[in-house]
Amino acid sequence: MGITAEEGKYIYCIIKSNRSQSFGPLGIGGKGDIYTICFNEIAAIVSDSSVKEYSASRENLISHELAIEEVMKTYTVLPVRFATVAEDEKKVKEILERDYDKFLDLLKDIEGKKELGLKAIFKKDIYNDILEKYENIKVLKEKLEGLRPEETYYQRMKIGEMVETALQKEKEICKKDILNNLSPLAIKTKINDNYGEMMIANAAFLVDEDREAEFDQKIQELDEKYGDKVKFKYIGTLPPFNFVNLVIETGRH
Repeated sequence: MGITAEEGKYIYCIIKSNRSQSFGPLGIGGKGDIYTICFNEIAAIVSDSSVKEYSASRENLISHELAIEEVMKTYTVLPVRFATVAEDEKKVKEILERDYDKFLDLLKDIEGKKELGLKAIFKKDIYNDILEKYENIKVLKEKLEGLRPEETYYQRMKIGEMVETALQKEKEICKKDILNNLSPLAIKTKINDNYGEMMIANAAFLVDEDREAEFDQKIQELDEKYGDKVKFKYIGTLPPFNFVNLVIETGRH
């Protein structure tokens, strides 16, 4: 008889529900439906899964997020850390029982709130703005016009450094203004790392649903103010990954 891989339960998120239900064939690794395992008033959303380590590949991460996003259409969700696998249904119920009060409290805290994401990125012509705004850079650049490149190597390096310093200064001014406008409308703000030299801010905001329209309006105003030099990428209604990422001890390690 061949040896088969042990079947476990991959856990995506926790919701408040006592209904047995399926949310469709969104299981990680193409392993069928995602569905509820209930204990009293709460449930874990799971799919059948081999008991193994999942690599943080793009495909796996997207599967994890899509499953949570589907459930979030109808429920408040507590996202569980990627690649959490329990050995069986009994173990999932034990986890729900063990952390029952904690999960209920967290669900109450997050109910009626949503995560909104914003990335602000300078457009390329920010360099023209810097040359206009910073007179010392403009004057030095004009002095070098008409001279041969080999005569002006060090001066051009100096201009490059001055422009880089000015860009960082402009980023800080702009970032501070954006956050000063948006953070007061949010319950919590999380600043994530920037990537790329043109990114000003990469932030997530936990916002009460009844303040979302106000938040949207403020984004609109910022876009009108900075639209000629800043590109805004605004993503509404995300799972609250930046504010809840449950680390569940499954007892496998």
